[in-house]
Amino acid sequence: MTAVNQVEIASELDSEQATSHEDHRLFGLVTFLIADGMTFAGFFAAYLTFKAVNPLLPGAIYELELPLPTINTILLLVSSATFHKAGTALKQNDSKRCQKWLLITATLGLGFLASQMVEYFTLPFGLTDNLYASTFYALTGFHGLHVTLGAIMIFIVWWQARSPNGRITSENNFPLEAAELYWHFVDGIWVILFVILYLL
Repeated sequence: MTAVNQVEIASELDSEQATSHEDHRLFGLVTFLIADGMTFAGFFAAYLTFKAVNPLLPGAIYELELPLPTINTILLLVSSATFHKAGTALKQNDSKRCQKWLLITATLGLGFLASQMVEYFTLPFGLTDNLYASTFYALTGFHGLHVTLGAIMIFIVWWQARSPNGRITSENNFPLEAAELYWHFVDGIWVILFVILYLL
């Protein structure tokens, strides 16, 4: 057997191994989200423990208003629906409609961040006032960071889903699916956060 034949056989084996290699990207993403969820769980536990040990007095200045957080909740829930519509459009090979829904989703996410900043500037307490205030800002700020990263991811997916030169297609749609799963995770965390911070 000549050296050329050996190289050809080796390259064929490599290509077969590459094509038969299992795709663990989704498993890796889910593992990351579980770990990230545990970080949020630590924040939730710290906040609830502090609140149980040091309950706020009725009429305290730390009482939170509901209108802006309610609007934020609606924005994120609607954005989950629009992201799903983007994925459906991509599966139907309609990249233009996919991009439209992605832009709407990103806009809703940015609207959430703008609304959260308005709330920050109107709160009657600051970051360093006490443990309650610090925990509140840590929770909402950490979640806001996730929304920011999610919006950046959506813009990247929006650009890569363009037609005809985009990398994301109905056949190669994992980047969109990964971003969508992350976004649903962020939305779910906000619902828990909304209940704990504003309703309990």
